[in-house]
Amino acid sequence: MWMLFSSTIQKTNYDMIKQNETLTNEAIPLSTILIVDDDEHIRKLVSVHLKEAGYDVETASDGEKALHILEKEPIDMAIVDIMMPIVDGYELTEDIRDFYDIPVILLTAKDQIEDKEKGFLSGTDDYLVKPFEPKELLFRMKALFRRYEKNTDDVIQFGQTVISKKNYEVTIGEASYILPLKEFELLFLLASYPDQVFSREQLVERIWGFDYEGDERTVDVHIKRLRKRFMDLSNDFEIKTVRGVGYAFEAKKS
Repeated sequence: MWMLFSSTIQKTNYDMIKQNETLTNEAIPLSTILIVDDDEHIRKLVSVHLKEAGYDVETASDGEKALHILEKEPIDMAIVDIMMPIVDGYELTEDIRDFYDIPVILLTAKDQIEDKEKGFLSGTDDYLVKPFEPKELLFRMKALFRRYEKNTDDVIQFGQTVISKKNYEVTIGEASYILPLKEFELLFLLASYPDQVFSREQLVERIWGFDYEGDERTVDVHIKRLRKRFMDLSNDFEIKTVRGVGYAFEAKKS
């Protein structure tokens, strides 16, 4: 009997993880991607794989043409080659950062740390070295969309507790609290999806990023800190542990 009960728990946890992954995937729209590369072969190759994955695609052979497309078309992500004529990838990325709130992936044949540093300083979100597997590009895109996914409202309220992304403050009654950045981002994400269970892996990917190399237990540490901070301050919500799965934000009824 005990083994049957244990198996049932494991199956339930597995089903919850799969259901949560499905919800997460459905929350990521298949969007319009701008591919900017002076190599026609690369543009065609990436376009084929993105279209097969369900994305709409716009292409440009240089940064100047890409800027014209950005002015006219709603673009959700830019995949940009570095070495291009007229406007190179670094300059294009800087322009995108100045005027658009979309993720950028830089493509390059260079794998030197100095080049990567220059890319990240220009504002790129990710960096992919040629040659690359199209599958790797696709899961990096998916991870970036998750990181950019935003609640439609920058202010979330449960009872007397207000979580504001406008000023990164949590207000309870008349008192305001400034949290460390990662704690705030973790709280805001969980509060944006009440009762949705997030695995540790999903939380690490969304808050710390795809390339985070630390331990998933950092999630547990930050959750523990959040609970300790608000234990005596607010009865409006609780961050619940779903054993064997992860965490969920639960709003308490007043």
